[in-house]
Amino acid sequence: MTLMGWVGDVLRAHPEIALFLCLSIGYAVGQIRFGPIQLGGICGTLIAALLVGQLGVTLEANVKNVFFMLFIFALGYAGGPQFFANLNAKGLRIGLLCLIEVVVVLALVLAATHFMKLDVGTAAGLMAGAATESAVVGTATDAISKLALPAEQIHQLQANVVTAYSITYIFGLITIVVVTSQVFPLILRVNLREEAEKLWKAMGGREEDSGTSAAAPELVGRVYEITSDAGGTVARLDERLLAGGSMQGLIRGGQRIDFTPDTRFEVGDRVLVVGHRRAVVDMATAAAGLGRESADTGDFGLVLQSADLVLRNKAAQGQSLRQLSEGSRPLVGRSVLVARVERGTQLMPLLPELTLQLGDKLQLVGTAQELAPAVAALGEPVLKSSKTNIALASIGIVLGVWIGMFSAKFGSIAMSLGTGGGALLTGLVFGWYQARHPSRLSIPEDAAGLLKDIGLATFIACVGLASGPQALDLVRKYGVSLPLMGVAIAVIPAFCSLLVGHRLLKFEAPVLLGAIAGQQCSTPALSAIQSAAGNTTPLLGYTITYAISNVILPLMGPIIVALAGLVAGH
Repeated sequence: MTLMGWVGDVLRAHPEIALFLCLSIGYAVGQIRFGPIQLGGICGTLIAALLVGQLGVTLEANVKNVFFMLFIFALGYAGGPQFFANLNAKGLRIGLLCLIEVVVVLALVLAATHFMKLDVGTAAGLMAGAATESAVVGTATDAISKLALPAEQIHQLQANVVTAYSITYIFGLITIVVVTSQVFPLILRVNLREEAEKLWKAMGGREEDSGTSAAAPELVGRVYEITSDAGGTVARLDERLLAGGSMQGLIRGGQRIDFTPDTRFEVGDRVLVVGHRRAVVDMATAAAGLGRESADTGDFGLVLQSADLVLRNKAAQGQSLRQLSEGSRPLVGRSVLVARVERGTQLMPLLPELTLQLGDKLQLVGTAQELAPAVAALGEPVLKSSKTNIALASIGIVLGVWIGMFSAKFGSIAMSLGTGGGALLTGLVFGWYQARHPSRLSIPEDAAGLLKDIGLATFIACVGLASGPQALDLVRKYGVSLPLMGVAIAVIPAFCSLLVGHRLLKFEAPVLLGAIAGQQCSTPALSAIQSAAGNTTPLLGYTITYAISNVILPLMGPIIVALAGLVAGH
């Protein structure tokens, strides 16, 4: 017996070994970078599974179904807060690009189905790969399983979904990364780096900080000795910090003393200033009368605490970080600082003019007596726990499967969310509820992330193993036409969004390009755009369209199966 024959016998006898072999090889391959291009673990796992599947290794269908349910529920659960938070005027304005993506992709796939005589499986895989949305594979294969067709034909169609996805995903990913970061700025006739710097400075950022990473801590404390600014006040010193910090301590004659905004300095006073690094540096550079600087804050005995919260106060919706501590009735005192803003899974740039959205996760820093009222004024504290509410996830999946059983007819087309679409919707609702009540024990972010990653990876490995023997037939049948269609379906919707966003909606170039990367759910494209821009301003558009597309595109799986079946005459 040859070595390959022995390996095949072992894997067929123990398919669980094949599963984890595909995961390990796939994620190793997916981490390899080709410039800004990185396939990722899911695509790598699919390629590995298709190759191992040539040996005739298969797993029970129920394994695939269970892990897909875990993935799709976790996807909705993680995306629910941001999805509902963006259902406002600003979010829907940028979200119009997601509508363009869906409509144009559907039209192109249906046109390809008609002219290239594609079956519904290949059409669905073409959509999933070109739009770089792996979840469509799951919702489409689930919809195909419910077609009134022989079991062998259903198996073939599901195999075609996976093969078409694997081919078109690679070309769609490379295309969207290149065109968004390199070609589209040329079409717009802009220098992306200059435009990003303008936007950065317009939002209160400093040019010298726009392209740097956090090599030093964001929040710093510095002690200054008053040398000639006698008569200056605490309020004047705080104004120089431009809402980027505040004075936290005053020592006079070797003793700590209480102070108010109207307290006047005397020569020899030592003051403690705490704030964002750049604000403190700029204040010290511009202010006259501040003498020797020291990083030793021990004499002041100041203890700062941090608190994480989810923004729930509608009064803060649309306010900038600067506005939080301004006005006659500020939401937070000037002594409380925002150390981090997280939107979805992305850390937003801490710029004075960054506008906040409901559902944003904020980290506040301040003294204990000032921190508590600030947290209460903005939202609800986040309960940090490693315990997972398994009952919640299980109930959500059960409800989702039940909802997916219902169907409705539109003419001759029977439409159903399917079990995947149903679980996605219940995940959205449960995730939205958790965001509104973050102090209640539910599913921690890390746990939801693991469910999402292991669920999708295992599902992809299972369908890849089952599809391996049929993969080569599809490749031989369509040749280079599938990769070329993948490129076209990636470029044309993105170009339509570019025109609409630039000419009609008048988005700034960094925001527009980030939004286009988000409508494609393409994190590699975002990384390439940020690298070309030199800062993180593309995130301002990406987070909105990513949250919307990550929900809308998976729901297109059953729709493309129904419409492609109608076009193909199934």
